[in-house]
Amino acid sequence: MQATDVTSAAQPIAAPRQTLRNQEIRTRWLIGRGLIYAALVAMSIVYFLPMWWMVITSVKTLKETFSFPPTFFPRTFSMEGYAHAWEYMDWPQHFLNTMTIVVGTLVGILLTSTLCAYGFARLRFPGRNTVFVIMLASMMLPSQVTIIPTYILFRELRWLDSFKPLIVPAWFGGGAFNIFLIRQFFTSVPIDLEDAARIDGSSRLGIWWRIMLPLSKPALTAVTVFVIQGQWNDFFGPLIYLNSKSKLTLALALNTFQTIAGSAAANVAYQDISLYTALMAAATVVTMPMVILFISAQRYFVQGIQMTGIKG
Repeated sequence: MQATDVTSAAQPIAAPRQTLRNQEIRTRWLIGRGLIYAALVAMSIVYFLPMWWMVITSVKTLKETFSFPPTFFPRTFSMEGYAHAWEYMDWPQHFLNTMTIVVGTLVGILLTSTLCAYGFARLRFPGRNTVFVIMLASMMLPSQVTIIPTYILFRELRWLDSFKPLIVPAWFGGGAFNIFLIRQFFTSVPIDLEDAARIDGSSRLGIWWRIMLPLSKPALTAVTVFVIQGQWNDFFGPLIYLNSKSKLTLALALNTFQTIAGSAAANVAYQDISLYTALMAAATVVTMPMVILFISAQRYFVQGIQMTGIKG
């Protein structure tokens, strides 16, 4: 009877202790999560501040742009910068040139990289792993190392000052990184689906087109975002191969405009036409499409990156 009484008396004491311990654990967890979120918000502000400064400068007057202390919100909204940016740059032509390169490269990469990835993921042939390792090793080779022989090759083909050097290579494999990313996703697709399609009489190309590609939308979306952003912001390739002013891409045209604004920095006569606000307006126009693309495809982009690591 005495042992039973001691046990029953200890239970009411242990219950409040356990409750206090749970509350302490929950409090520590909330504090830890709060600190993590605070650090993430602080980092986001640091990374977002240059873009915010670019956008608000594009809608400021020239006087407010050089005012001190600087203003983080424009007192007077002015669209003169966008109007002058439209005058200085041939936006329709530059946009058409950029989209020609982006679309041509994107189609080539999606087609050829998925074919190569399907071969590495499903086909059994001698030396497959060796070829795959060599392909991955090519990712460690900077493009600047091969620029001279590549330039000589395109010069002999008489492709200089055209879009061919920027588009045609994408139709020959699509790049080691894209092949690796899609191949990792293909290996996570159940083999039973292919066996069922093969029983129904489908060929390898039919399986690739009707089964693998529809199931690989997250990985293809991730590759699409990478390719579009890379080609949209590409400066080195067009600088090397394009010479005519009518073939300038947005990145090259923006750099040319920046050079003009820099050379006119000490010229008082240019202050009346708001070169600085026009430069910020042009940079905003060039940057915003990629920001919108990433935000709209973020869910599929993250999903594609995560699922490529499920099975190696």
